[in-house]
Amino acid sequence: MLLLAAAFIVAFVLLLYMVSPLISPKPLKLAGAHVVVTGGSSGIGKCIAIECFKQGAFITLVARDESKLVQAKKEIEKYAINDKQVVLCISVDVSKDYRQVENVIKQAQEKLGPVDMLVNCAGTSIAGKFEEIDIDRFSRLMKVNYLGSVYPSRAVISTMKERRLGRIVFVSSQAGQLGLFGYTAYSPTKFALRGLAEALQMEIKPYNVYVTVAYPPDTDTPGFAEENKSKVRTWEAHLSCLAY
Repeated sequence: MLLLAAAFIVAFVLLLYMVSPLISPKPLKLAGAHVVVTGGSSGIGKCIAIECFKQGAFITLVARDESKLVQAKKEIEKYAINDKQVVLCISVDVSKDYRQVENVIKQAQEKLGPVDMLVNCAGTSIAGKFEEIDIDRFSRLMKVNYLGSVYPSRAVISTMKERRLGRIVFVSSQAGQLGLFGYTAYSPTKFALRGLAEALQMEIKPYNVYVTVAYPPDTDTPGFAEENKSKVRTWEAHLSCLAY
């Protein structure tokens, strides 16, 4: 009986392995595609925008700092592969007001066409012991890291479903898979993205819209440099406690 059950499981796994290429999403062709990147003025977001631009995509950069957006636009435009490509910059806080984010997405679609891929990179971090972090920072991180991804995704999802085409990327963190000392404010916001992605994928898969979650490790970005200012002090305190 056990052998029969084991054989059935093995056969089922092999069947899934053979069928998965047939049901997996086809790669999105970036040439001519409209890619929106939030948090695109620096760090991971800017690098993703550059890589998409290198493959012929049209880019909309969304971030708060207008001067950084202009600088990022100039840098990205150097990688154009044809003279039709465009980099559009829109300044808005994606975590503050959904209606503002919705209007921004409408503006982008009016100028560059429907959004084919949304990359949610907007985020921030702080390290510190739970009882030492200002209580308002918990709310702020949840708004930026979680709602800052919910709002843009909500703004593009209807059009993607109507077209039966689209990709949504959530940039989480390795701290979104494993809780770490000093990240009681940050880590839960990144865990939340995984829950959102898994639930959302169940809803939109029938419409040929797919969700990806990225879990990058420590990455050399301006945001990481800022995070390190508080992280060093936090880990020094942690190590001194372990020494006793």
